Amino acid sequence: MISVIVPANNEEGYIGPCLDLLLASDAPEGGPIQVVVVANGCTDGTVAEASARTAAFAAKGWTLDVLDLVEGGKVNALNASEDAILFPLRVYIDADVHVTPPLIAQLAEALDRPEPTYAGGRPQIRRARNFISERYARFWEKLPFMATGVPGCGVFGVNAAGRARWQAFPQVIADDTFVRNNFAPEEMRGVPATYSWPITEGFVNLVRVRRRQDEGLKEIRERWPDLSARMERTNPDLKEKLALFLRDPLGFVVYASVALAVRTPLFRTQSQWYRGR
Repeated sequence: MISVIVPANNEEGYIGPCLDLLLASDAPEGGPIQVVVVANGCTDGTVAEASARTAAFAAKGWTLDVLDLVEGGKVNALNASEDAILFPLRVYIDADVHVTPPLIAQLAEALDRPEPTYAGGRPQIRRARNFISERYARFWEKLPFMATGVPGCGVFGVNAAGRARWQAFPQVIADDTFVRNNFAPEEMRGVPATYSWPITEGFVNLVRVRRRQDEGLKEIRERWPDLSARMERTNPDLKEKLALFLRDPLGFVVYASVALAVRTPLFRTQSQWYRGR
């Protein structure tokens, strides 16, 4: 038995496909799936698009709950979901993620253990329309952290013992990194099933999103240095960078250009939740 939490802020056009693919998931052993969509501060058709699928979930013997919050904010949505969750195993999914059929069942199996456990699948980035974004995405996928670790980008799961490590989700930029840093590498379990999500389109948007990601990482390091210290290295070393450059010189240049632009005053935005849409 597993609950899937989907925070959603103005995800019309994205939440429908996300839920349809969740509905097509393989049934995990031991019980049904509950999906909780937490619409927060939506001003579009997110709630209606999600609610329209309630009957289809019920027909499969699964549950779809749609919470409609006036206040926006992903962290607020995560905390609001706590009162609606039915099952001890939890998977958190971004609303623009596309799961493959075996993912949820594999995550449920990986999390079904008494010791604190964090689990994730194999992330893939959907093909971008923009050339710069496409080259950035293909290079990013080759980074050791993405290719061999359990990055939890867009999808991660925790069991009851793992979730007990913190109380309410804190108000942070990088909530997914906060969760991940609560687990040592030996407590993480990767599963082979894949999932995909879209990359930000365009150089300017990539810089803005990357800046938000970097600021989120910095905030975590400053507020919880003890958690950050236990995590494995995520940045490639010099040898790894050289190997990546030789494999994909153009991708390396694009990726490095975005990283350098982040350190300048260019393309700043007032929103720390900027998604590039």
